[in-house]
Amino acid sequence: MKVQFAPLDVPLKRRLQTAAVLQWVFSFLCLAQCCIALFFLLLFTRFWLISVLYATWWFFDWETPSRGGRKVPFLCRLSVWKYMRDYFPIQLVKTADLDPRNNYILGFHPHGVLVAGAFTNFCTEATGFSKLFPGLKSHLLMLPLWFRAPFFRDYIMCAGLIPSDKESASYMLTKERGGTAVVIAVGGAPEALDARPGAYTVLLASKKGFIKLAMEHGAHLVPVFSFGENEVFDQVDNPRGTWLRWLQDKMQKIMGISLPLFHARGVFQYSFGLMPYRKPIYTVVGKPIRVEKNEKPTAEELDELHQRYMDELSQLFEEHKSKYGVPENAHLSFV
Repeated sequence: MKVQFAPLDVPLKRRLQTAAVLQWVFSFLCLAQCCIALFFLLLFTRFWLISVLYATWWFFDWETPSRGGRKVPFLCRLSVWKYMRDYFPIQLVKTADLDPRNNYILGFHPHGVLVAGAFTNFCTEATGFSKLFPGLKSHLLMLPLWFRAPFFRDYIMCAGLIPSDKESASYMLTKERGGTAVVIAVGGAPEALDARPGAYTVLLASKKGFIKLAMEHGAHLVPVFSFGENEVFDQVDNPRGTWLRWLQDKMQKIMGISLPLFHARGVFQYSFGLMPYRKPIYTVVGKPIRVEKNEKPTAEELDELHQRYMDELSQLFEEHKSKYGVPENAHLSFV
């Protein structure tokens, strides 16, 4: 394979964009493991007291992730996230106002490989979420597993990430004053296994937990489609029924995380690596679906709202696909 190297005269601005995305990819793939290793390694050095003191702090702070975490607005506004935004680039598109007196559940689709659009739009201020939706505070749900990693848990809480369990989401949605936007990548880890360029399939047909959550708390539903999310990485072919997909599904059920075999470009060359391609991502926030509080919805009521949500998501996709490079004959499919 012929390797295409990056030219030496790449502008400094583009190099900074690449560096910003590199640290994000490293954080997503390796930082948690590094933090765990550091925690245990310190115990066998003269700095053992650091781990002991942190473990004590961790004991008393155990429930914080499930109580809204510790989002730090200053860190969300750092320039590094603007460089990351411009690398692709990523844009947040508003189609309707969201009343800050209400609470919302934003269903994010598709998951993609590393949810670049969800993180940049809802965990940082690089695309201006607070300006587009004044009075709302966003929290992105992440696998609870990552909040059991020492040091790393504190890092991700600073960005407004909270565990993707009912307890954590419910805590945020019980705030009567409103102003909370809980963002859920509905397809979750399994959907990442189908993330590849040209794919318009979302895992939603059997996903009704977030619908029930919305009804129990009277939180309005907002469909969100991120055009280009699946275009930034290639993935090894793994159609359903193959041994690779069987193995990936088994590992996902055991570990709770999916292991897509993805690839794209490198840091100093464009032929291979784990850096995403420079392809635009347009995250379109749809119109809110009003939900009345119903703590014990019937199966029929749940199915009705679920179907309405799927219809609204399909409509959102159809209305905007021509603007963002999706072929006219492409349609959203649910599995």
